[in-house]
Amino acid sequence: MSEEFGPTFITITDDEGTEHVLEFVDMLEHNGQTYQAFFPAETEGEDEDDPDNGLVILKVIHEDGEDLLSTLDSDEELEAVYDLFMEDLFDGEDE
Repeated sequence: MSEEFGPTFITITDDEGTEHVLEFVDMLEHNGQTYQAFFPAETEGEDEDDPDNGLVILKVIHEDGEDLLSTLDSDEELEAVYDLFMEDLFDGEDE
């Protein structure tokens, strides 16, 4: 994905009906599944150190010909994919 035109934002609605604006960071495939990583968009008055403002990882599922975003099924899946994103995001920073 090119950043030539700036960052990409999406809005998702959680189970309680609250909307969240997320900024796309990266995408990867692992074990045949596509995952996307996002950071919450900064809004005025939010605490930057709030642990809920960290990396958001969602998986892409194909349903009725559409791509939908879904939460991950287990903590083990989340941990494995999180580690892969961290490797990708911070690979080369030490150079």
